[in-house]
Amino acid sequence: MGNGHRLLALVICLVLGGGLTAAVLGATRASGPRTEAQSGAPAASDYVDIRQVPPSPAVAPAAPADRGDGSPGSMLVDCGRNEQGHYNEDNLVVSPGVRGGAHHTHSYVGNLSADAMSADRTLAAAATSCAGGDRSTYYWPVLRRPDRPGTRPHETSAGHGNTGEIVPEASVRVEFRGNPVSKVVAMPPFLRAMTGDAAARTSGGDAHVRARWGCSGSPERSTTRYPRCPEGERVTRTLVFPSCWNGLDAASPGHRSHLLFPGGNGVCPADTFPVPELRLSLAYALPPGAPMAIDSFPEQRHSPRTDHAMFVNAMTEPQMAAVVACLNEGRVCRT
Repeated sequence: MGNGHRLLALVICLVLGGGLTAAVLGATRASGPRTEAQSGAPAASDYVDIRQVPPSPAVAPAAPADRGDGSPGSMLVDCGRNEQGHYNEDNLVVSPGVRGGAHHTHSYVGNLSADAMSADRTLAAAATSCAGGDRSTYYWPVLRRPDRPGTRPHETSAGHGNTGEIVPEASVRVEFRGNPVSKVVAMPPFLRAMTGDAAARTSGGDAHVRARWGCSGSPERSTTRYPRCPEGERVTRTLVFPSCWNGLDAASPGHRSHLLFPGGNGVCPADTFPVPELRLSLAYALPPGAPMAIDSFPEQRHSPRTDHAMFVNAMTEPQMAAVVACLNEGRVCRT
């Protein structure tokens, strides 16, 4: 074969080889292997049988509580369980003014207007799902069944690997508690609060991890992993907010320095004051062994450790005063 023929054959081989490579790469990108995280499913190591989780140790309150200095009451705020279907991909606390700033879907109770564009005046004028008229907004990332396709608009709008059918909350408990060693003071109007670490998988530390997963039949056990619950029990999430306020700010850069957590015995850090402690308790009806995944940023891969929630206080001053009085007087109240 002459040099001309050899050169022509080489060119043909390169063209055919390049086309084949491109075709293979294209097929791989379009329908190639999908990791569990890419398909919306957490890793197998993210699950644990709740019966293998040891009970949480009891924490003894600090001594001042027996002198009557504590605020042992509780206030339940009946806000329903998002029967209105209030969902969006916004985060009013972390990314105000940015549509889709959360990059995942949140579920809400309370203020029915809450979204990225909300302002104090719009929150104060909006309708609410809370029976007693509390216009505060309470929200958290949705829980999904990644093995079932999502078809409704709020199930397909988040993107970023957050796919699947949203599991509705079977119950939502909004509760304010007092402090074991001190009287509480009123939260300021439009206080912004956050609990948990949405970047816990990649943050390199556990300082802000507050995830507490469990099962309805084992309230004394909690874990930072997705629980496998026995037949007939509900999967639970408990989200406890910081309750030691600096007395100055309704918000702060990073959303954490104006509102801190008390110590294990309830004592607030220096230069902070106890305010009502918010607890959100969520429950879901899931069959045993069903996969679950909370919405997350893509690099967090739906880690259960990233569980988090946000709150904006839009109670009126009389409503907040009623919460404070209930807690400080040691009563059990409901509104």
